[in-house]
Amino acid sequence: MNKSNFNPKEQEKNISSKIVAGLERVSEVFKILLWEKAKLVGLSPIQIQILIFITFHKQNLCNVSHLAKEFNITKPTVSDAIKVLDKKGMIIKDFSSSDSRSYYINLSEKGTKIVSQVYDFSNPLKQQIDGFNQTELESLFGTLSTLIYKLNKNGILSVQRTCYGCKFYQKNQDSHYCNLLNKELLNSEIRLDCPEFQEKA
Repeated sequence: MNKSNFNPKEQEKNISSKIVAGLERVSEVFKILLWEKAKLVGLSPIQIQILIFITFHKQNLCNVSHLAKEFNITKPTVSDAIKVLDKKGMIIKDFSSSDSRSYYINLSEKGTKIVSQVYDFSNPLKQQIDGFNQTELESLFGTLSTLIYKLNKNGILSVQRTCYGCKFYQKNQDSHYCNLLNKELLNSEIRLDCPEFQEKA
């Protein structure tokens, strides 16, 4: 138990433990900021996350199965959230898929209005990050993007749409190349959530 990442004595001698503890603090920031918006509009945090996700992603990702994977929660939990959003008139179910049992989820006019009030919940965090210089930003982003890819490869994160896991991505010595865009990518151009992402075979 003394080896816990949350034991201050362990953190004194292990910088990885300090980083894990730091990431846990940052995750608390997301919860706090999300809850503040949730209270304002009378929704739960996951309902807000679903509405925001639907706003910015292709329709084929906006169904119960994918949302469950996206947010690492069960299908029944997503279904419950969708029922509430549907009852409140914030979404529209589209049953035009080939499988008559499943449906895509679109925003209604009311849902779009709610998103306009909550989409910026993370801005207080971004404002702090904006204070870093360009070198610090690129270094932090490089570390985060690699960490996200590794967590996905190890099965801890079930969904990722980063360049590193995409069939169009190619590593050329120290440079990155996208075969879809036919261009070399700077470290800062690596995407974490690419609309054209296709998983490597």
